[in-house]
Amino acid sequence: MHKHGIEALVTLSHYEMPYGLVKHYGGWGNRRTIDFFERYARSVLTRYRGKVKRWLTFNEINTSLHFPFTGVGLPEASGEAAIYQAIHHQLVASARAVEACHEIIPDATIGNMLLGGIRYPLTCHPDDVIETMKSNRDWLFFGDVQARGYYPSYMRRFFRERGIALTITPDDEKTLRANTVDFISFSYYMSGCVSTDAEKNRLARANILNMVPNPYLPSSEWGWQIDPQGLRYLLNVLYDRYQKPLFIVENGLGAKDEPEADGSINDDYRIAYLNDHLVQVAEAIDDGVEVLGYTSWGPIDLVSASTAQMSKRYGFIYVDRDDQGRGTLERRRKKSFYWYADVIKSHGATLRRQPAR
Repeated sequence: MHKHGIEALVTLSHYEMPYGLVKHYGGWGNRRTIDFFERYARSVLTRYRGKVKRWLTFNEINTSLHFPFTGVGLPEASGEAAIYQAIHHQLVASARAVEACHEIIPDATIGNMLLGGIRYPLTCHPDDVIETMKSNRDWLFFGDVQARGYYPSYMRRFFRERGIALTITPDDEKTLRANTVDFISFSYYMSGCVSTDAEKNRLARANILNMVPNPYLPSSEWGWQIDPQGLRYLLNVLYDRYQKPLFIVENGLGAKDEPEADGSINDDYRIAYLNDHLVQVAEAIDDGVEVLGYTSWGPIDLVSASTAQMSKRYGFIYVDRDDQGRGTLERRRKKSFYWYADVIKSHGATLRRQPAR
């Protein structure tokens, strides 16, 4: 990467919970995992301190609310109290990694990473608006703790009303407060809506984040709603909330790409998706949001984590492989590859600005 003038951005933990820690210690449910993670983080930070200056702690840390085994190594049947206790241990571990980074690489910066699932109220009924506020707080609380250094008051009410009593030591509180992140990073693929209508919520359970579909938005082949303006909105929400630099570290379109007879892959739909989202990033910058950077998901086709499919492709580079594992693994540049290269070279000047609404 250095040879080609590319700055590395490294995530310490990206959905790879060691099974040994799950089997022998109970994953993040065990407080000892905090120490294990700190030792691991210090080893990695020391090893790459001369090569990497920008770090992230946990990938999409709020995903444990949806997939607790992936996030904290606990089965869904563990219950809310156990999952939130494990999340607390992970938040403390994140703060310890921040402390270690600042100590080992004083000129480096380290951030958190959120799954940016911003929600809108389905209607302007006050019940929908209040429910949306609560729904967004479900994931914003992770950023609140990591950026502000303490549990927000609304989470204390949440725990109280659910009978959840977390074990939070004075040392935990001190660690969280003293080691806040330098910047906020997040993934953004879609937005969704919130409703108090029971039937709409029942139908939404098939959605990846149980969000009610927005009737004004188109969807991808996998039902993920496409909302470029949602990215501008999310950038503004996070910057207003934290006043810290922001980094978009995942954004992209999963789609079925079919090679033409001549071998070319004309993924104009992906170009349109990325173009429209990057235009909204420019709008957010004009709004005054401090945006550190943008990295798409992802540069090369791989197996989609959400569906375990190779056919749900995200990359600028096509890989000859199907869902059954058949193929030569030959790599080919898609049309979007050349388009994105031009966007980078022109510093965004080649983006197609949309007419004012």
